[in-house]
Amino acid sequence: MTEITSQSMNPIGRIWHSRFMFWALLAIPAVPMIMELLNGSYRHLLHESGEFAARFTIFAMVLTPLVMLFPKTRALRWLMKRRRYIGVAAFGYAALHTLAYILKEGTLARIIAELPQPGIWLGWVAMLLFVPLAVTSNDTSLRALGATWKTIQRLVYPAAILTVAHWYFLEYQIGPALVHFGPLAALEIYRIWKVNSLKRARQVGSHETA
Repeated sequence: MTEITSQSMNPIGRIWHSRFMFWALLAIPAVPMIMELLNGSYRHLLHESGEFAARFTIFAMVLTPLVMLFPKTRALRWLMKRRRYIGVAAFGYAALHTLAYILKEGTLARIIAELPQPGIWLGWVAMLLFVPLAVTSNDTSLRALGATWKTIQRLVYPAAILTVAHWYFLEYQIGPALVHFGPLAALEIYRIWKVNSLKRARQVGSHETA
């Protein structure tokens, strides 16, 4: 089955499949958060922005193993083409989460005083890892960096692990973190198994033809 191109779509289809519409969909959860921020309240914003940062990170990461599981699913292929947008959205919510934390603490002295706490410094390190991921999530960086681009993008794995640890040490409850990251871990195990199986099959095939 051939892929639908923008030229073959009607105007409504082109709008629906445009990146601007996709960005608008990704931004919907941020609307009540920003409204709360404008009203000078940070408590719910801090929690919700952090959760959506984790959710969009997971969303971006599960697409590859899901496409491997269901290669003929058009919706997954459609999302796969927009995976970088989802990753940048995760960074945007993480930045909003960081802003809410800074505003809640109010002073640099209080922020520094909390740095030794595991739940705090793990979050800062995760945020620092997200920065190069977001900055390089564009075609210009892909062309300029070449093979290095993939190395940078693999920072998402330690960033995700640090996010789980950040979540746990803030609440000391592993349940909510596992609910979010458990499916990702299972799918990543499948992806690694699948890739290794394909490598072994190619090696066997090359030996048989040698």
